Amino acid sequence: MQDTSSELYENYFKALMEISQAVISDHYLDDVLKLIVLVTARVTGVEICSLWLLDEQNGEKIIRLKTTQAIDQVYVKDRILHLNEGVVGMVATQQRPLIIKDVKEYSLFKEKEMAQKLGLVAMAGVPLKVGDDVIGVLNCFTDKPHDFPKSEINLIATVANQAALAIHNTKLAMDARNIREQLRTRKLVEKAKEIIIARRKISADESFRWIQKKSMDTRRSMSEIAEAIILSEELSE
Repeated sequence: MQDTSSELYENYFKALMEISQAVISDHYLDDVLKLIVLVTARVTGVEICSLWLLDEQNGEKIIRLKTTQAIDQVYVKDRILHLNEGVVGMVATQQRPLIIKDVKEYSLFKEKEMAQKLGLVAMAGVPLKVGDDVIGVLNCFTDKPHDFPKSEINLIATVANQAALAIHNTKLAMDARNIREQLRTRKLVEKAKEIIIARRKISADESFRWIQKKSMDTRRSMSEIAEAIILSEELSE
């Protein structure tokens, strides 16, 4: 947090470039999330950066802690808040940054024990937005008193928006990959079913159940079993 104005802008520009690369790369979502908190913490000089994403559980919207760069990952596991809980819920629902001078003195901050243990003081929480939709919250903590001037918050928000775009596009890419994989599996299974029907003189439903049972017995995917059946047929020709 000691950079001059020009150095600060240069660092943030580099952060934006680094995060934007995740949009066009073949990273998985967890890798993108880790990159975001690492880059944000590095360029801001904060002690801890944590990232929460909106999710659903039992038909109810929640917000889930996904990653942080400086806390034991055991802390991250199963950390969930309702949207009416804590400062994270406030940032997500009000859709605007929240600055806290001392988290240990702020009534809505729920992790006072962690803050005490790690010596955390100030916090800036900004929403992760894609268009008008909030998809999560990015929190930055310092271990010394810090005011987070408006210029700094604006830059963090810019990084957060770029991060939100990276997350959104990664999810879209993952969904597209899943659809392609499902279609590929369906085609393989249909071809394998035809082979099993011809070999065993059984119905289409029976051949599907035969492939399904092989998959469960061998703990291999349906596509792997189907590929093995197709390969064996090709080798026997």
